[in-house]
Amino acid sequence: MTAGESHGKALVVTVEGVPSGLVVTKKEIQNELARRRLGYGRGPRMRFEADEIEILSGVRHGRTLGSPIAIVIHNSEWERKWTEEMSPDPGVPSKVLTTPRPGHADLAGMLKYGFTDARDVLERASARETAARVAAGAVFKLLLKEMGVTVLSHVVQIGEVSADTSHIPRPEDLESIDSSEVRCFDKTVEERMIAEIKAAAKVGDSLGGAAQVLAYGVPLGLGSHVHWDRKLDGLIGQALMSIQAVKAVAIGDAIDVSRRRGSVGHDAIYWDESEMRYYRSTHRAGGVEGGISTGDLISATAWMKPLATLNRPSIETIDVVTKEKAFSFKERTDVTAVPAMGVVAEHMMAFVLANEALRKFGGDSMGEFKRNLSSFLATLGNSESSVGDRKLGDA
Repeated sequence: MTAGESHGKALVVTVEGVPSGLVVTKKEIQNELARRRLGYGRGPRMRFEADEIEILSGVRHGRTLGSPIAIVIHNSEWERKWTEEMSPDPGVPSKVLTTPRPGHADLAGMLKYGFTDARDVLERASARETAARVAAGAVFKLLLKEMGVTVLSHVVQIGEVSADTSHIPRPEDLESIDSSEVRCFDKTVEERMIAEIKAAAKVGDSLGGAAQVLAYGVPLGLGSHVHWDRKLDGLIGQALMSIQAVKAVAIGDAIDVSRRRGSVGHDAIYWDESEMRYYRSTHRAGGVEGGISTGDLISATAWMKPLATLNRPSIETIDVVTKEKAFSFKERTDVTAVPAMGVVAEHMMAFVLANEALRKFGGDSMGEFKRNLSSFLATLGNSESSVGDRKLGDA
């Protein structure tokens, strides 16, 4: 559960259900938050937004207690600029925003909740809220790491420039991806992506794009074919679609496969006699069949629309008070946030996988959780590996 507004005093996230004994430190959470600020084309706020966090509860001496974890991310601008405008005390704003921005939650939120000031909506609808999700996601990643699971992302499209995805990164490539100004694994298109961003920035416009999320080492059995609302691919889709400005999600090679015939659209199953395990040589299904993880590489791609707040007044709207034609107001914005979206998508994927792992294997402590996991894997005939072509420890 996250709480807080973009320009409010702080963002807050509460995480419940993490077993006791998981090693969690402030530094690891702040490292993940720093990755969220990466990417060419981000606005000036990224340069001074330190995302200073405070762990309020649920962790003692660097280990989880099994109780709810509460994390606060303080707003470095609060005292300097926003104490009056965003004060919870009775009062009135200095400026009322009456021209809702098309492409945002402004108008729908104003009508739904009975507001005449768009700030009452945009402050919570802002993608700044994803910082709280990343803070929680850092904890989920640490839990997954104990299972041998690694989640990473890379940008595969910005504007009209697309990367070659025939070769996908592995966990050891994450540092190289993050060193790219656009977080792109395909270095041959990096400069073209940057040029695309510069061209849009020059005319005050914005760009969308796509990022692929990969999860290595996920064991078989997460999700369900029994319950429609527990299907793993459905949960991943919902989690990624919940990220601000994401408008489409594909699991595996779904778009390409939709154009094929069934005879060449699925992942054939083989048996390795020497290792006594099933495996697949292709990954078209994205590691999920029938709503259940297969033990194979899990992959999903999220597409982000171009940001609707521009650095020039160009999108027509209506003043909700006068009903006269107007242009949408400018709030702070980026030229593109696709690289950051990929980082957020990693943490939403981590949330889904950690949540489903805890549902399946349970346990009040990390020791109990890992024993349950090992016991399940042993029933598959090989306690060291999943059913796919990657061992749990590889990540």
